[in-house]
Amino acid sequence: MTHDVVLAGGRVVDPESGSDRVCDVGIDGGSVTALDEHLDGRTTIDVSGLVVAPGFVDVHSHAQTLPGRRLQACDGVTTALDLEAGRTPVEHAYQREATRGSPINYGFSASWAAARMHVLADGLLDGSAIAVFGGLVGADWQRAATLSQVGRILELLADDLAAGAIGVGLLVGYAPGVDPAEYVAVAELAATVGVPTFTHSRDIVELAPETLIDGAEEIVRAAGETGAHMHYCHINSTSSRHIDRVLGLVGRCQAEGAHVTTEAYPYGSGSTAIGAAFLAPERLRERFRDTTSITYLRTGERIASDDRLRELRATDPGGLVIAEFLDEADPNDAALLRRSLSFPDAIAASDAMPPMWTGAGRPDLTAWPLPPEAVVHPRTAGTFGRALRLWREEGALPAEALRRATLLPAQLLEGSVPAMRRKGRVQVGSDADIVVFDAATVTDQATYLASTRPSSGIAHVLVDGTFVVRGGHLVEDALPGRPIRAG
Repeated sequence: MTHDVVLAGGRVVDPESGSDRVCDVGIDGGSVTALDEHLDGRTTIDVSGLVVAPGFVDVHSHAQTLPGRRLQACDGVTTALDLEAGRTPVEHAYQREATRGSPINYGFSASWAAARMHVLADGLLDGSAIAVFGGLVGADWQRAATLSQVGRILELLADDLAAGAIGVGLLVGYAPGVDPAEYVAVAELAATVGVPTFTHSRDIVELAPETLIDGAEEIVRAAGETGAHMHYCHINSTSSRHIDRVLGLVGRCQAEGAHVTTEAYPYGSGSTAIGAAFLAPERLRERFRDTTSITYLRTGERIASDDRLRELRATDPGGLVIAEFLDEADPNDAALLRRSLSFPDAIAASDAMPPMWTGAGRPDLTAWPLPPEAVVHPRTAGTFGRALRLWREEGALPAEALRRATLLPAQLLEGSVPAMRRKGRVQVGSDADIVVFDAATVTDQATYLASTRPSSGIAHVLVDGTFVVRGGHLVEDALPGRPIRAG
């Protein structure tokens, strides 16, 4: 048999079976069709000395633009899903993506935040990202809802789940006034339908003693009370220096049978809108040293004072910032970060943001490489290269690092998303979503000062059997990405 594509002589690692051997990979029609020696291919690529692995599955990516997805493709990502924030109505979001095309696979949860903004604050309801992120800083949607309003929110979410949304995304951390009973009601809906929830947790008590309920307790309680699968998003950034207490709580609940999963990204800084409730001057020091922990991306400035912070929140509430919650250069903080990354079965996920342009005029979103005026948190370009490097430094590359970036996220979703049963593996019959990299050199190149540098050591990336990265270079006209939906 002559295959469409053959990746010849690489070290093929399948995280599910534990297979780790040198062989050829035959690809036909978007699927892996052979794993053997001396395969014939219409296109044969010599990958000897390189690792051939499943493409990385990012369950927490807001970088749902062409520039963002290109950066993620160059980091080995073949599927990027926005499950923490989501979209509503989700059908509109999928239609929009199908029209414009994508280099990598994509998908969305049902957005509790967008539904809530619509019901409580007459927010947009068009399935767009701006409907979610543009309304985050508004105060009206953050308050407690009436029973009838909660009922309407649940109706909108149920409609999205019927349309194939991948669970429910819950940005509870941005709405501190939400009644905990509403959160449980959403979990009950998810449990009934049989889909996961993805939560940006409410404040934990160490950071905000006045919180209505400890954010970590809220997640595990909902899992225990409803039986829902509760996924704890970026557990490192919302727990900060209290990660040991939070991980201990999650671990105990997992041992007792609660379905709680976690994720973390390998950075000590996060990124969000400057108008977020927890960045208000009167609350900032609950989790950050002072205003200089916040970098305003549009100007690159570290915010010098409370007055400057108030000014920026008033004039550009949706402006992106980078917020340092751990000092990556401090050995104690670095150890805390490592514990969240190495927690048993913690998934690697990026929380990637789309690049923004600092220059004047309309940006050219098709330009590649990205120009210097394009800026973003480095996790968009470098999460998986950085994770591989960190695991390599501890002698755990590639098997364990790959499992956390491929098989675990696929297994998290495959109970309700049939397409994920063919991802996260390199087996005959699995999807030909594949990354080929140099285990000895793969690393992130993006930094806080040069945030859009693609990772290095990634030789090839295939999505649905099509090269989107070949020979270390982006294939600019390749748009083989497919929608991923539940049901």
